Amino acid sequence: MASVEECRAALAKLVAQFDEIGDEDRAKHVVERTVSCRVPDLDVTFYGRLHHDGLDPFTEEPPADPADVKLTIGSGDLVALVDGELDLARALLGGRVKIDASFGDLLRLRRLI
Repeated sequence: MASVEECRAALAKLVAQFDEIGDEDRAKHVVERTVSCRVPDLDVTFYGRLHHDGLDPFTEEPPADPADVKLTIGSGDLVALVDGELDLARALLGGRVKIDASFGDLLRLRRLI
């Protein structure tokens, strides 16, 4: 189990990783979406916004409207996923990660993560 601070650091690292995605790939695969990342073992939810310029830093302040993409993941799995130690597809199939999003959004996210 990771701490809230370790999850914040992992999400900050994810934001930095999105900054490294080329403009052409972002233009092809990114549409503006609000994102929530619920970490049930820590009873915390982080919120961010994905757009053509990248991924905004995550906060614990919920947006006015419900998130378009809702991710539920354990704290340790979140850190492992961002660090590249956990494969997203395997984690989804194994039930370690749950994503509530449209099918199109799932395909886009898979190409970006």
